[in-house]
Amino acid sequence: MLKIKDLTYSYSQGATALIDISMGLPREHILAILGRSGSGKTTLLKCIGRFLTLQKGDITLDGESIYKMERKKLRHLIGIVFQQLYLFPHLTILENMCLAPVKVLKRNESSAKKEAKEMLNKLGIKNLADRYPSQISGGQAQRAAIARALIMKPQYLLLDEPTSALDLNTSKELGEWLLELKAETTFVVVTHDVLFTKNIANSGFLLSEGKLKTKGNMKHIVDILGLGDYQR
Repeated sequence: MLKIKDLTYSYSQGATALIDISMGLPREHILAILGRSGSGKTTLLKCIGRFLTLQKGDITLDGESIYKMERKKLRHLIGIVFQQLYLFPHLTILENMCLAPVKVLKRNESSAKKEAKEMLNKLGIKNLADRYPSQISGGQAQRAAIARALIMKPQYLLLDEPTSALDLNTSKELGEWLLELKAETTFVVVTHDVLFTKNIANSGFLLSEGKLKTKGNMKHIVDILGLGDYQR
């Protein structure tokens, strides 16, 4: 289990983004971390990914601090798809997928390509393999970025605002796709979009002004919020 204990993070300008956050993220397939812009949810994601250094607290995976973990091991166990996606524009989707397995995990290039093709086929997007990021839609790019992360076989895959650039129909399709993939990994969806997560997430955590406001199943969170302020 991924556990966050007494986490506090302040930026160098003095603004405190997270205050004494404690939560457990069990392997439940799809979890949601919710909150308005400025609530601290993306900062929390960056802490889990060890892109930021904590001032207080710790994050552990199966009892081991991620801050003491070898970086290669961490990147293998916890994947992240950022809002910007960061697909390399000069590489095809297949080449994007093979980069980390070859460079980070030191896999043979031919076997990495074979596995990447099998992954794309399994996910129903094999037609994207030879295309460049500029040649595909926003929804296709989101799927390609998730496929690239899944090939590393992470225990947890963090998705940062995955619907921010998608229309409602494409968001619905993405949600259905994640439900089909939930046996592959535990998805942690970091978003303000309650409508997207309420039908796909097992449970959720609501942040407000850097604090954990509540947690529970999505019905509990939706009942507390109402959906008015959170509709896209």
